Amino acid sequence: MATNPIPQFPAGFLWGVSTSAHQIEGAAGEREPSVWDTFTAEPGRVKDGSTAAVACDHYHRYREDVALLTGLGVDAYRFSISWPRVNSPGGLDFYDRLVDELCAAGVRPVPTLFHWDLPATLDWLERDTASRFAEYVSVVAGRLGDRVKKWITLNEPAEHTLLGHALGAHAPGKKLLFDAIPAAHHQLLAHGLAVRVLRAAGAADIGIANSHGPTWPASQEPADVVAADFYDLLLNRLFADPVLLGEYPAGIGELMPGDIGEDLKIIGEPLDWYGLNYYAPSRVGAAQGAEIEFGGLTLPAELPFSVREIEGRPVTDFGWPVVPEGLTELLTGFRDRFGDRLPPIVITENGCSYEGIDDQDRIAYLDGHIRALHAAMTAGVDVRGYFVWSLLDNFEWAEGYERRFGLVHVDYRTLERTPKASYGWFRDVLRAQR
Repeated sequence: MATNPIPQFPAGFLWGVSTSAHQIEGAAGEREPSVWDTFTAEPGRVKDGSTAAVACDHYHRYREDVALLTGLGVDAYRFSISWPRVNSPGGLDFYDRLVDELCAAGVRPVPTLFHWDLPATLDWLERDTASRFAEYVSVVAGRLGDRVKKWITLNEPAEHTLLGHALGAHAPGKKLLFDAIPAAHHQLLAHGLAVRVLRAAGAADIGIANSHGPTWPASQEPADVVAADFYDLLLNRLFADPVLLGEYPAGIGELMPGDIGEDLKIIGEPLDWYGLNYYAPSRVGAAQGAEIEFGGLTLPAELPFSVREIEGRPVTDFGWPVVPEGLTELLTGFRDRFGDRLPPIVITENGCSYEGIDDQDRIAYLDGHIRALHAAMTAGVDVRGYFVWSLLDNFEWAEGYERRFGLVHVDYRTLERTPKASYGWFRDVLRAQR
């Protein structure tokens, strides 16, 4: 465990933790079904055969969880709002209660309006879903906008497109490969429409949470460089360029459905800040002509690239490499690429999966990444906040309950919460910052 103090961050820097609705709320019988309910009901979809029907039961234990936030001393709590719950009778009442509890505790509510739990009756391959999303956002903003001032439209549309629509590893379980591209466009369109709806409701602090990481070619051989560039386009530029530059990367726009020119005007609505989720870089080379098992995924042979191991690095229990300096590289690269088109950045997720309550590996991980973040800011990158993923151990999508990202341990049998060593460490970091 690191003993040197974390460098001092600027006054007003926003410190927080993150969760998502489907992963912690439970109470599945008190809302309409989502695509994740349908997906997890199919045998073999989730590694341990579990569902999120109960999860952490945050729906009924939210006061206990807000008390954990208070004890931690965070400025803000990033949670997500379940669209299927809002569609159900009394669904918005829960978020009313949660927001009131957060405000009373002095913790700023930062809701994400879509974190993968699409209503089961909708489909991102359909353009109309973007309009339906805007209607839902209007309802939520009208109810919570008097207390919620900081909003996030979407979480990780890249992963939702790749894992849910291209590879079939996540809900809704489609294996469309490159025919999944319309799902990316419709999510981005939904984001832009949501920004307009929130602006009309008086919101002045809006961002998106996109997942990004440096892409490293496996070698300097031309085939590896080309493959890495294509991977970087799909996971980074495809979702950042339309939002920040108002245009798709060259060669991508013609693959998108609809009137792209008009849609990009909506997608490129100016943001107040850009949310960035960081976990690790990717080392990418040319296709190897066979399926590849990597990071819990089976990557099909048809892909024009292969993801390789980053050798010589420790890995998390998920098998992800621990590369704190990748965060510095990512942030300085974003500054250099987007220049004055880049608004202030907020790190909306950063965390790791490790077992155990005395989680010294998680402490070392967070320590290294917070220092890497500070290094980027020292180099001139405008970063305004940092959110740890996650407050609680939770339902980790297709991994079920086999991965633990929380600062707080959850016993899934009793639902008892136990703060881990990393909870105490982060609490002490925040106290020292103040």
